[in-house]
Amino acid sequence: MFYREAGQFKSSYKEDQAIFPILQDRIGIAVMLLIAFVGIPMFATEYVISAIMTPFLILALAAIGLNILTGYAGQISLGTGGFMAVGAFAAYKFATWTIAIGQFEGTLPLVITILLAGVMAALVGVMFGIPSLRIKGFYLAVATLAAQFFIEWVFIKFGWFTNYSPSGVITAPPLKIMGYLFDTAPEKYLFTLSFVAVLAMAAKNLVRSHIGRGWMAIRDMDIAAEIIGFKPLNTKLSAFAVSSFFCGVAGALWAFVHLGTVEPEAFGINRSFSILFMVIIGGMGSIAGSFIGAAFIMLLPIFLSNVPPMIGWDIGVDLVSHIEFMVFGILIIFFLIVEPHGLARLWSIGKEKLRTWPFPY
Repeated sequence: MFYREAGQFKSSYKEDQAIFPILQDRIGIAVMLLIAFVGIPMFATEYVISAIMTPFLILALAAIGLNILTGYAGQISLGTGGFMAVGAFAAYKFATWTIAIGQFEGTLPLVITILLAGVMAALVGVMFGIPSLRIKGFYLAVATLAAQFFIEWVFIKFGWFTNYSPSGVITAPPLKIMGYLFDTAPEKYLFTLSFVAVLAMAAKNLVRSHIGRGWMAIRDMDIAAEIIGFKPLNTKLSAFAVSSFFCGVAGALWAFVHLGTVEPEAFGINRSFSILFMVIIGGMGSIAGSFIGAAFIMLLPIFLSNVPPMIGWDIGVDLVSHIEFMVFGILIIFFLIVEPHGLARLWSIGKEKLRTWPFPY
């Protein structure tokens, strides 16, 4: 066993490679998981669970997907909403697809359906990620924006994706696993939380692996990364694939769990921009920042709608919307200039100060 010494502290290489090497972080994660899995379903109201917590988790998952592509791999994307739409419509088609194997005839299990939807979104993401091999920056952003509009147009134009529904809006199948129906708000929340917790841990592991180091090397200096052995083709396309997979799963959960319907309008350009704001405000290159940014975007409108009336300042809905956009704009400019790593960096600095208190270095 080899040990690294730093003053009075000693740690093994195995401990250094742990996902959460610091004891306080492990305790904090365990407490948050306990609150999320036990406390919220038991004590939160149905409104809080269905209107706040469930969409927060789904948007955080989509933000993780975009963060993998933009924060870790350095590839700008404005097509997150489109990739979520691919996941939603693919999940619907898989859920309504009857298969026959021997004497068995039925539909695919729900979990497999959602994962396959993520795979389909990954394939689409790879297809639209091919231009990243030749273009970057503003031009890549325009290319992904074109993908957003193209995907929306496809789902609206071709009725096969909506089973030829006249309105283009289709009802998502019920959430049923092995005969058990998830129909209450706490059950849907726990179903979503299970997906998000597993995929968030997978993302945390992935960005620390050889693949994740390749993404960060390409992000920091692609020519130097190629010189030391990372292949730009494989690295960039893998980032698009993994990112789109996460967004596709988020899109399927958004349609099946939160909305209960599958419609292109739910995944428009505004959805892409809101998720990008989550990544910028929460912190690029941070899994925790994706959750922080999603929480901020979800809670800010609620804060603006409820707090001003409490202090006697009655503002209309339109003014709340304008103030919301103004706050987003100011914060984005602030974080891009002052703290590019977003709220996650501020949270990290606060943890370090608490960890060393009352004896700072």
